[in-house]
Amino acid sequence: MNIFTKLKEDIEDLLKSEIKKGTFEAIEEDLLSRFSVEPPRDASFGDMSTNVCLVLASRFHKKPFEMAEILMEKLKAFPDIESVEKAGAGFLNMRMKPQFWAKQLEEILKEGSAYGESFIGNNEKVNIEFTSANPTGPLHVGHARGAIFGDCLSSLLQKVGYDVTREYYINDAGAQVAKLAKSTYLRYLEALGEKIDEIPEGLYPGEYLKDVGALIVQEDGEKWKNASEEEYLPYFKKKTIHEMMRLIKTDLELAGIKFDVFSSEKKIAESGQVDKVMKILTDKGLVYEGELPPPKGLKSDEDWEPHKMTIFKSTEFGDEVDRPLKRADGSYTYFTPDIGYQLNKYERGFKKLIMVLGADHAGYVARMKAAVKAVTEGKASIDFELGQMINFSENGVPMKMSKRAGTLVWFRDLLNDVGKDVTRFYMMTRKNDSQLEFDLVKVKEQSKDNPVFYVQYAHARAASVRKKAENFFNTKADEFIKDADLSLLGEEEIALVKRLATWPRQVEMAASVYEPHRLSYFLYDVASDFHSLWNLGRTDETKRFIDEGNVDLTKARIALVLGMMNVIASGLQIFGVTPAEEM
Repeated sequence: MNIFTKLKEDIEDLLKSEIKKGTFEAIEEDLLSRFSVEPPRDASFGDMSTNVCLVLASRFHKKPFEMAEILMEKLKAFPDIESVEKAGAGFLNMRMKPQFWAKQLEEILKEGSAYGESFIGNNEKVNIEFTSANPTGPLHVGHARGAIFGDCLSSLLQKVGYDVTREYYINDAGAQVAKLAKSTYLRYLEALGEKIDEIPEGLYPGEYLKDVGALIVQEDGEKWKNASEEEYLPYFKKKTIHEMMRLIKTDLELAGIKFDVFSSEKKIAESGQVDKVMKILTDKGLVYEGELPPPKGLKSDEDWEPHKMTIFKSTEFGDEVDRPLKRADGSYTYFTPDIGYQLNKYERGFKKLIMVLGADHAGYVARMKAAVKAVTEGKASIDFELGQMINFSENGVPMKMSKRAGTLVWFRDLLNDVGKDVTRFYMMTRKNDSQLEFDLVKVKEQSKDNPVFYVQYAHARAASVRKKAENFFNTKADEFIKDADLSLLGEEEIALVKRLATWPRQVEMAASVYEPHRLSYFLYDVASDFHSLWNLGRTDETKRFIDEGNVDLTKARIALVLGMMNVIASGLQIFGVTPAEEM
């Protein structure tokens, strides 16, 4: 439960009640929710702060301080509020009673790792397309960030009640697939014992294609040895794409990522979806034959030769320029099948679309937003999350992603070297659209400066405390904390409870702006609070979690430890990371 949302709802109910009594004038009911309840900027001001008087006083034809005087007395009657103070130009700061925080800890213990779940998504269907690497080889480290971000964002939106579908778009049509198949054919001939020399420029030289060539030899022998390109190409396209997707799915599995849907560009094209897009746009009068101006950045007109093309009026939907749908030779541009794919998603029931792409796709955003708006008549929307590159290093020394230099190239190498959990968590320590420095040595350091270790160490330490307590009480912790008196917790311990109780709000805020990285900061702060409590017990025996001379206090403190573990587990669950039981 989001305690800030709950208090806001209670204040709204109070306003409605006071309007009925005549204390305030009647106003439009939807205006009553246009205020906020948040943590104050400074914890010394209280536990919760609201700007309700600042926002609504004029609506009631009162001054903010007059409205504040009225509400202060009313709010003091709330059973969980200890005190209310005026602050600034219409703010009210509230302190909650100790019993309120005890109830929050009880809620955390009751919910377990499900704590923080909500229903703000209202089960709305959301399609999140991410990774979608061209099936020309295994995933490389450049794909890592988008893959993990997309998976974590999916889990985050599921946490707050959206019906999320994870989707991967297989680019299995076009010239690149033909080049890939031709590359495999050379490896097939090589597997038959022929000398192929150097792979021609423009084809794929990847060593991984040797395995595909050898597999075809194993299955078909010399069947394709003397075949013409027209004969072998369809089969080699299909076989190579299948094997490349098998490699990609293996990499994704190593990273803990599972997709709900794999869509094929080829199948969508064959279904007539592209023709459908053209008909929709043409019927709406959004297509014309013409020429486009030269792209920005060309040094002279000599670099540009205009051609007659079929063009989409994307400027009518907010784009900077209109976009070509068909080239002069009548073939579709890459943009048109992409529109067909987004329309396909809409026809499958998705009105909320999200695409996770690299920052180099920034120019793609406006045109696709315009296209989706056009073909769905504004009934669907598409958002883009553009991720910056990762800079890899070892002890601060930059690494060049070069296979010839023998350095890290493939995603699976990163996962095998650093580990799935470390990789996933560390990818979430920076905003997706900012640069990420990934030091292959430092991410494995056991220090406070390593957020992955620091958070996991807090959970492992807590697990150790739980085990010792269970030995002390000779029963499971869940049993002996049932009668714990949480009012015995001290000021430092209540401070941790207060932070834990903001977790549902943190989750909802992160989900509302598609920023799962925010939660890594929060988990770090939780870990820091817990480690501080641990350290207090090292210098003062009365501060230890297990006080053998005070059984009741020990029960209360272990309840706090378990509550902290639940929140960290809840966060790591979003990140797809297993909480550490020992380190």
